Amino acid sequence: MIVFDLQCGPLGHRFEGWFGSSSDYEDQQARGLVSCPMCGTDDVSKAVMAPNVGRKGNQITTPVAKTDLSTHVPAQPMANTPLPPEAVAMLKAVAAMQTEALKSSTWVGERFAEDARAMHYGEKDVAPIHGRATLQQAEELAEEGIPVAPVLVPVIPPEEAN
Repeated sequence: MIVFDLQCGPLGHRFEGWFGSSSDYEDQQARGLVSCPMCGTDDVSKAVMAPNVGRKGNQITTPVAKTDLSTHVPAQPMANTPLPPEAVAMLKAVAAMQTEALKSSTWVGERFAEDARAMHYGEKDVAPIHGRATLQQAEELAEEGIPVAPVLVPVIPPEEAN
């Protein structure tokens, strides 16, 4: 598996793309299957990336002294660390935008992969849908050239809502 930093041409959105190999990326790019998740354009190219360079093999490491764990006080977990106000505002804005976008979409639950595939192959009228799919189902849809994207904020299914 290889991860590329990608960037769309028109607006410069940056995002990650995961591919089986460099040739998988090139093949999907040539077939127009790589698109910007923010604006949908297929004018996408690799962005400049910092190389992941490992430590030199001839470096000497110094052993770390062992600590008596019985007297060690663990740090506070990240879950208890409050987010900066800007981050909270951003997350609320993303959730509001997603909520607005999903108003024109139909919840199909566990039938998501089946319905998306039926629409793609013309067996069903095309309409915006959202639902649940396993990672394997999403990968299979992508391999078939069926555009899918995860929602950014978890969605509560209608039957589970208050």
